[in-house]
Amino acid sequence: RASLHGFLGMDKKAYQSACDEARNISMNALWESFVENYRTAWSIALEKVGLRSELFRSKQQQFKLREYIPAAGSDSNPKWKKVNVKAEIPAKLKGLFELSRNLWWTWNCDAEAVFRSLDPELWEETDNNPVALLEMLTLERYKELEQDKTFLASLKVVVKKFHDYMAVKPEEDAPLISYFSMEYGLHESVKIYSGGLGILAGDYMKQASDSNMNMIGVGLMYRYGYFHQQLAPHGEQISQYHRQRFSYLPIKKVLDENGDWVKISLALPGRTVYAKAWRLDIGRIPLYLLDTDIRDNQERDRAITHQLYGGDNEHRLKQELLLGVGGIRMLEDIGIKPEIYHCNEGHAAFIGVERIRKLIQGRIINFSMAREIVRSSTLFTTHTPVPAGHDSFSEDLLRTYIPHYAGRLNIAWEEFIGLGRMNTQDLHENFSMSVLALNLSQEVNGVSKIHGEESRKMFAGKFPGYFPSEVNIGHVTNGVHYGTWASRLWRNLFRQTFGEEFYDNQSDQSYWEMIREVPDHVIWGIRRELKKELFDFLKGRLTAEMTRRQEAPQHIVSTLERMDDNVLTIGFARRFATYKRAQLLFMNEEKLAAIINNPERPVQFLFAGKAHPNDKAGQDLISHIIDISRKPEFRGRIVFIENYDMHVARKLVQGVDVWLNTPTRPLEASGTSGMKAVMNGVLNFSVLDGWWAEGYKPEAGWAMTEKRTYKNQQFQDELDAETIYNIFEDDIVPTFYTLDKDGIPARWVKYIKNSTANICHEFTMKRMLDEYREKFYSKLAIRAIEIKADNCSMAKSIADWKSKVSQHWGEVEVKSVKVPDSTKRALRFGESFKAEVKLDCGLLSAKDIGMEVIFALKEDGFKDDVLFSKALELSGEAKGTATFSCEFAIEHAGLLDYAIRMFP
Repeated sequence: RASLHGFLGMDKKAYQSACDEARNISMNALWESFVENYRTAWSIALEKVGLRSELFRSKQQQFKLREYIPAAGSDSNPKWKKVNVKAEIPAKLKGLFELSRNLWWTWNCDAEAVFRSLDPELWEETDNNPVALLEMLTLERYKELEQDKTFLASLKVVVKKFHDYMAVKPEEDAPLISYFSMEYGLHESVKIYSGGLGILAGDYMKQASDSNMNMIGVGLMYRYGYFHQQLAPHGEQISQYHRQRFSYLPIKKVLDENGDWVKISLALPGRTVYAKAWRLDIGRIPLYLLDTDIRDNQERDRAITHQLYGGDNEHRLKQELLLGVGGIRMLEDIGIKPEIYHCNEGHAAFIGVERIRKLIQGRIINFSMAREIVRSSTLFTTHTPVPAGHDSFSEDLLRTYIPHYAGRLNIAWEEFIGLGRMNTQDLHENFSMSVLALNLSQEVNGVSKIHGEESRKMFAGKFPGYFPSEVNIGHVTNGVHYGTWASRLWRNLFRQTFGEEFYDNQSDQSYWEMIREVPDHVIWGIRRELKKELFDFLKGRLTAEMTRRQEAPQHIVSTLERMDDNVLTIGFARRFATYKRAQLLFMNEEKLAAIINNPERPVQFLFAGKAHPNDKAGQDLISHIIDISRKPEFRGRIVFIENYDMHVARKLVQGVDVWLNTPTRPLEASGTSGMKAVMNGVLNFSVLDGWWAEGYKPEAGWAMTEKRTYKNQQFQDELDAETIYNIFEDDIVPTFYTLDKDGIPARWVKYIKNSTANICHEFTMKRMLDEYREKFYSKLAIRAIEIKADNCSMAKSIADWKSKVSQHWGEVEVKSVKVPDSTKRALRFGESFKAEVKLDCGLLSAKDIGMEVIFALKEDGFKDDVLFSKALELSGEAKGTATFSCEFAIEHAGLLDYAIRMFP
C-alpha cells in the first residue's frame, strides 16, 4: 500500500525514471538471458541426483513387515499376494544393460553371442530379447557371470566396439532427414511390423546408422503389433494378438526440458486424443514412436495404436492422422527441426498438410506459398503397383474427422479435398493418400525399375497431355541390410576374404568378386552347416506346432523323418496375397509328386507366410497347402511353418537351397527376400519382375520371362506352372545332385559364386541409401534452403507465377501453325523438319509459355510413348504476337505421328 502511494505521488521526472528502469529490467529479463543459468542448474541437479541415487543403491533397504489377520473360513485355496522384485545388474555387468537398450546388437554377431551365452535356453524363450532376458536371469547366474573372466573380457570388447561406433557423429552441416513410416521391422522382439514395407524401413534405419546419416525415424508404437498366426486342426488361420510388455522393450520415454513426458494432442470428432512419445535407438538413429494407449484417452482411442493394419477404414484414417499430423507435432514439441521429410508410402501423407498449416499460422503467407515450401523438401516413396492398394477415404469420412483443416489452410473445402483426387472434378472419387503425397512432394519414386514404370502409368492421369514415360517419377531399387541378413558364417568368410574395409564398401563389386578365390569345399561347407541349422530349428518348431493343432502322432513322426537336410530344399515365404501365386506349384499335383518323390533326386518345399485377417482367399490358400502336406505323397516334402516373422525369415533365407518367387506380372513392386537369400549363397528362381528383373544373371539363378503370353490369367498360371516343373526337372535338380570326385556339386557352387560376385553388390541397403542421397536428398536440401531464403521470396515468386498462369492460360490463342505438308512429298531421311507457331499470349508473357513438337510411333492403334521431342524457341515478338519456331533434321524413318504441345 505504501509503495502504491509512493508511486502515485511521484513527480513527472521520477515517474519517467521508474519507467526507464522497468523497461531496462524487462529487456534483460528474457529467456535468452537466463537459459545458460537454467542449463547449469539443471546439470548440477542431475549430478546431485546421480550421487544420491548411488548412495541410495548402496544402502540395504529395510522393508517394514505389514501385519494382517487372515479372514476366517475353511477355504483351502492359497491367498495370493504380489511382491515386486527388481533385477539389479551388478556393476561389472552394466555393459549388458547399455547394449540391451540399443538395437545395434541386432546386427552385430559378437554382441548377440554375448547375450546368448547368458542362458541359451532362456534366450530362445524370450524371443531373442535381451531386455527380457536380463530381467529373468537369476541372482545366482549374475554372481556366476561376475566371476567369469572369459565372459567379462568378451563383454568388455563388445562394449568398447559399441562405444567406438556411437562416438562417430554426422557432419555438422549435414541436413537432418525425417523418415515417416507406418511400420518398422527391426527385430522379432519389437513387434511394430507386418511385412516387406516394415522390414525395408527397419533395414533403412540400420544402414542410416552405419552410413552415419543425420536422420531420425517417426512411427507408431503398437501395443499388440501385427497378429500372431496359428493354424487350426484343419489348417484355418487363427489371428491372435499378444500384448507387448513395454518394460521388456528397449524403449524409453521422451521427456521435455521440464522433465515431463512429451504428449501431443489431436482433435477428433467431439473429443481430443492424446499420444505420448517413446524413443527407440537403432545404433546412431533415434526412432520416435507415438502411443495412444494411455489413461488420458477414451477406450476407443486407446485402441488407435493397438494393432498394425487392424480395424476398418475409419480406424486406418485415425492411425494415419496420428502418424502424419501427430508426428509433425511430436517433432515440434521435442524441438527437432528436420530439413528433409521422407514419406515412406502414402500412409504418412498428412505430414504435408500439417506442415502447411504450421507455416500459414506461424508466418504471414498464403496456402500457395506454404505448399511450395513444403513440396521443396519432401520425398514420397510409393511401394504399391496397383491403384486399389493405396489407402483412400470417402469425403464423408474426411468431413467427419477433419472438416476444420480447409479453414486452417485458408482454402475452400473443394480445393482441400482435391489434393487427394486424381480428377478434382469427380465429386465421387475417394481421397487418396498417395495422390495427396504426390501433390505435396517435390520428388517421387518407385522401388524398382519396373515399379517406377508402373507408377508413372498409374499416376499419369494427374498429368494430362503427357505420356507416362514423361511423368516425373523416378525409382530407387530396394536393398537389404547386410549386417542383419547375412549369416554369421558368411560374414566371417567375407571379412577374412574381402578385408576389414569391405563392410563400408558393400556396394563395390570388386570386393564381392573375390568370392571366386574361395575353394569350393569351403563354400559348400558353409551351405551345409546353415542348412543343418535350419532343419534342427524346423524340427523342434514343427513338433510343437503340429502337436498343438492335434496332428496324428504317426503323421508328425513320418513328417519329421522325411525332412532331410541332404535333399534339395526350396523356400517360398512371403505374405499370402493371391498375386504372390503360392498355388502355382500345385496346379499339376501328379507332376509335382513325381519331382518331389524322385528316389535318386528328391525335392522338398518349405512354405511360410501370413494372410491378412480380412483376406479370405489368402487364408484359403494356406489351408489348401496344409491339406496337400497331409497327403501321403507329399508328407514331409511339403511343409508349412506357422507365424512367419523375422526370426523364421533369417533361418529360411540362410538355410534353403533355392528361393522361389512366382508373382503375377507386374505386381511385385520390388521384393527383398530374394536379395537376403543371395547374400547367403541361396540361388533365386523367380519371375522377371520387381528386383529380379534387374538382378538376374545367367548361371547365377533361374528366371521365368517378364512378358505375359496370355491375357487370361488362368492360362498364364498353367503355362507358368509347367515352366516351373520343367526348369526343376531339366536344370535345377540335375545341377544340385551332380557331384564331382570330392562329393561337391561343382556347377551349383559355381552358380553361388556367380550370384555372390555379380548380384549382391547391387542390392545392399548401402547402395540404396547412397542412391537416395545422390538422387533426392542432396537436391532437396539445396532447394529447401533456396526456397526459404530472402524471406521465402522464391516460394512467393513460384506461387505468384503459377497463380497468374492458371488464371490467364485459357486466354492464350493460337493464331497460326506452319508445319511440313507430307501429303505432297515425304520428307527425306536427314531432311529438315520446320515448324512455326504464332500465339496471342494475352496477359501472359511469351516467357511464360513453352512449346515443343513431339513424335510418337503408333502401336496397335495407340500412341504409347514419345519417340523424341524438340523444343520450339521464341523467335520473335511483334504487336502482341509471339512466334515460336524450330528446325532440325529428321533421323528416324517411317510413318511418324507428331503433335505440337504448349505448356506453362
